Amino acid sequence: MKYYRLLQTLAVFLFGTTAINAQPYDFQNTKLKDDKRVELFIKHLTLEEKMMWLSPMMGTPRLGMPVLSCYEGLHGLALGGPSRNNGVITVDGKEVPNDLPTTIFPQAYGMGSTWDPSLIQRIGEIEAEEVRWYAQGTKARRKGLVVFAPNADLARDPRWGRTEESFGEDPFLTAQLSVAMVKGLQGDDPRYWKTAALMKHFLANSNEDGRDSTSSNFDERLFREYYSYPFYKGITEGGSRAFMASYNSWNGIPMCVHPCLDEITRQEWGNNGIICTDGGAYAMLVNAHHYYPDFPTAAAGVVKAGTSQFLDRYQPYLKEAVEKGLVTEADIDKVIRGNIFVALKLGLLDDGCPYAEIGKDSTAMPPYEREEVKQFVREVTAKSIVLLKNANQTLPIKGVKKIAVVGPYADKIIYDWYSGTAPYENTILKAMQEAGKAYGIEILYAPDNQMGRAEALAREADMVLVCTGNHPYGTDRTWKVCPVPSDGREANDRHSLQLPDEDEIRRIYAVNPNTVLVLVSSFPYTINWSKEHLPAILHVTHCSQEQGHGVTDVLFGRVNPAGRTTQTWVKDILDLPPMMDYDIRHGRTYMYFDKEVLFPFGYGLSYTRFEYGDAKILKQDKQKVYVSVPVRNVGACDGEEVVQLYAHYPDSKVEHPRRQLRAFERVSIPQGETREVVLEIDKNDLSYWDEAAHAFVQESGRVCLEIGASSADIRTEIDYYPKKQK
Repeated sequence: MKYYRLLQTLAVFLFGTTAINAQPYDFQNTKLKDDKRVELFIKHLTLEEKMMWLSPMMGTPRLGMPVLSCYEGLHGLALGGPSRNNGVITVDGKEVPNDLPTTIFPQAYGMGSTWDPSLIQRIGEIEAEEVRWYAQGTKARRKGLVVFAPNADLARDPRWGRTEESFGEDPFLTAQLSVAMVKGLQGDDPRYWKTAALMKHFLANSNEDGRDSTSSNFDERLFREYYSYPFYKGITEGGSRAFMASYNSWNGIPMCVHPCLDEITRQEWGNNGIICTDGGAYAMLVNAHHYYPDFPTAAAGVVKAGTSQFLDRYQPYLKEAVEKGLVTEADIDKVIRGNIFVALKLGLLDDGCPYAEIGKDSTAMPPYEREEVKQFVREVTAKSIVLLKNANQTLPIKGVKKIAVVGPYADKIIYDWYSGTAPYENTILKAMQEAGKAYGIEILYAPDNQMGRAEALAREADMVLVCTGNHPYGTDRTWKVCPVPSDGREANDRHSLQLPDEDEIRRIYAVNPNTVLVLVSSFPYTINWSKEHLPAILHVTHCSQEQGHGVTDVLFGRVNPAGRTTQTWVKDILDLPPMMDYDIRHGRTYMYFDKEVLFPFGYGLSYTRFEYGDAKILKQDKQKVYVSVPVRNVGACDGEEVVQLYAHYPDSKVEHPRRQLRAFERVSIPQGETREVVLEIDKNDLSYWDEAAHAFVQESGRVCLEIGASSADIRTEIDYYPKKQK
């Protein structure tokens, strides 16, 4: 690897380009089909070069192709990778790794709460612009065009430490948002991609404790209908040609060598691109899973399974595997085709890529400094906020002269493990102080209640905002250490769902009942006391550079909240099945959970009210059913409603979930007006996986289509009868 970096650096110094050979090659003929060009390129490679193509450092300078790596990008570009390992910033008074500035959006969990694919696609577009800006400019030490995003995993359990990285628990919603993110990252050019979207983590990777050796066990129906569905859609509809295999096993076989990688994702779904291991997963095949006796055998197993990139030290072991005949050069040729195809789509084999000039003009304004980008982050943040409670119209704020802003996250933006570093930070306190000047309100502040200082401010204030939640690092940067049981992150599951500061909130409430909870968190909590007693609660996730403006826009009514929960908020941790039970039919997600909940899936309040009329089926064609429903804003202000359509099968002889999300639309409706909302249902989504037939089978009987404001708030329904299949 050092050899290739040296060549690349030398080429730039001597020729001002990474292209060492200016002569044309046969694979540069753009009139040839992609597969043919990839085949011709491989013929020019030595065996050593071919083995190098199994790393994330894609490129061959000898053939005029620069060496480029990859970036993390869950909610904005993270140039330094996990934990931002370029440069230094100060977090909680300590120096921690950092990188160059990029636009930072709310965590993926918050992005999911927007229920708005168009917003998510635009996020991907902005991120892709910054990827090209840094990869093709001169500032970033690390350069790449493959982006590790979106996370298409499903948050089946709120104890999962990486809940913050997921769009939620529902496969349909997660699929729609994943498709949107992929399209945004890859762009709309018919020939080239702006970046390559590499989805994480295939498959069923939603426990952190023991993830290096545990097995997620469930049948093929759940594989098809639940766990793999967002990845399937990301490939077949979004156009992604890359994903990362997870650490865990599925039914006893580690994912990075599972036969389904080739048999299903490549042969059935058409992923002719990258499949990479997770970081360190190759070594875990020997040291944790004990699936192979040694590293050369494991290296051969990875290649033969169709996994095309190692995020691990593999070269000496793969070389030994070749020498011992455990894997052949032809095996390597077969698997690296996908990596080279991705490079081709990124324009690395050509001179005519329309994205090739981004970042090369040193006088141009960086994307993260553009005012329209900053305003868009503010919009996304406000739209991600979920209003969980609002008794007696406590919000929006009105008629108060003094507000106490208290809590650990009132004046602090906390980055998570996969975050980049924003060019600026607008905290809740800073935004409240701006609003205070505009509305003539005095803003008081205390970071905590030590020596009763938050209570003292609460006594003299008309309203209190308590800004608290989790710490995305678990309050400790030591790997696999989360001192607070209800905190979680990568490598650490949560062991409590209770909000640690709820007792402090009770003390503040005792001196000022007009206390509003601004829950800044990466996942749900069992805030039963707060829900019962506090007049208002809203939820926002970490990381957004515009967190403060987003929150205050909602608090003061400049934005009417319409965010929705993407996960079932349970009342008690004891209501959950065992963590390692991956059969969601045993009581997981809104589809199978049968106990009373704190907040249901799809839930969120507004400052206005919406009434639903009778639904009707407008039309249907071979592929889709179109259902319309009139929704009227009967409240006191303009607002947005997230209209949700669920399906269930009352006459089916096959076991189905109680209801399944099958369409949704976030729609803006002015006060007093009615919108005819049209929801499109793909008929393929009204089918189930028949293991005996090894195929999806469409229900032939009645399908009840339920439409409403959440999974627990159905306003109207209509029966649909599928046409009999000939």
